[in-house]
Amino acid sequence: MLDSSSILYCIFNLTIMQTWIVLLRGINVSGKNQIKMAMLSQALAEKGLSNIRTYIQSGNIAFECYETNPEVISGLVSDIISARFGFEVPAIAILQKDMLEIYEKNPFLSGQEYDPAFMHITFLHRQPENEMIEATEKLSFLPDNFSIHNNAVYVYCPNGYGNTKINNTFFERKLGVMATTRNRATVEKLCYL
Repeated sequence: MLDSSSILYCIFNLTIMQTWIVLLRGINVSGKNQIKMAMLSQALAEKGLSNIRTYIQSGNIAFECYETNPEVISGLVSDIISARFGFEVPAIAILQKDMLEIYEKNPFLSGQEYDPAFMHITFLHRQPENEMIEATEKLSFLPDNFSIHNNAVYVYCPNGYGNTKINNTFFERKLGVMATTRNRATVEKLCYL
């Protein structure tokens, strides 16, 4: 039987369980870095993560744990993948509540001229240096458009993401940080996964 201090410890820890979304970069693309989500879920569960969910095969994971540091979560998931599958995969960890906030603050949602089907969000591993943000914001690629906010870049490309110059590689190069991009529909799904 638990004593009162053990019960308080359990109650306290239950109140700080965090729901994380981890976005993997570059898996299951063109036959490279193949990972089955069921195998990944099993590997994560073996390391003590709970309530693991995945969404499509492109590397979208949700789980719960007590850790509060995104760098620790990103590193943990990358290390588990390296140990289990034998290759390096960059990971970006975001609290689910923060992802929802990013999703809801999309500046392109306010204009009727923007079709949500052509909206994407590029998630950055960390906030870029102000000088790099300022230099990038001066560039124009109309009709494609983008808006940088902290560790997210909102991207609108009416001719399709596959046809834009303002893609994931562009932002990594211009902003000097690792990034991964998801379409608006995927981000919405992850907010409630």
